[in-house]
Amino acid sequence: MIGIADYGSGNLFNVKNALDFLGFQSEICADERGLREADKIILPGVGAFPDAMRMLRAKGLERVICEEARRKPLLGICLGMQILFEVGYEFEKTSGLGLIEGYADKLVAPGMKIPHMGWNDVELVHPCPLTEGTNAGDMVYFVHSYKAVTDERNVNLSAFYGESVPALVSRGNVYGAQFHPEKSGRAGLNILRNFAKL
Repeated sequence: MIGIADYGSGNLFNVKNALDFLGFQSEICADERGLREADKIILPGVGAFPDAMRMLRAKGLERVICEEARRKPLLGICLGMQILFEVGYEFEKTSGLGLIEGYADKLVAPGMKIPHMGWNDVELVHPCPLTEGTNAGDMVYFVHSYKAVTDERNVNLSAFYGESVPALVSRGNVYGAQFHPEKSGRAGLNILRNFAKL
């Protein structure tokens, strides 16, 4: 069973609908017990980094997610990917979950509109289990104004939007997608399918 973390900031039902479509059992989990019982965890996120961390802490889920990530696969989506890092600089410096080395900072895209919103092709940087079946040029759907800054060894897919942007990152069994796989058609469903099969 895949637990979808409900901490008040995320597109929960779109993720669940995508998993249902793929035939994988999932449950929206708003408490510690559900996340601990899940075989894998998806951490969605929409909004601002400081608000997301405050809500996780208020619900007592920060510690749970960090502990469970040591023993089961975890996938952060969009803002849920950004808070996997050590620090975020959206509005104010905020500590993240610290599961991947690096930080989230403002997207710099000279001559381009911010937020980065819409379809963008991706390039394979370092293959990982989630990129199996992904091809250079596959299109995925982004909505974001901040990006991950991390060592290239943690980057599995990148996109170019005025600058190179990490699109899929990982460290051990912790994964993060800056794009929305649940809204990204075949390529996105392939990423979710690969995660569900881990």
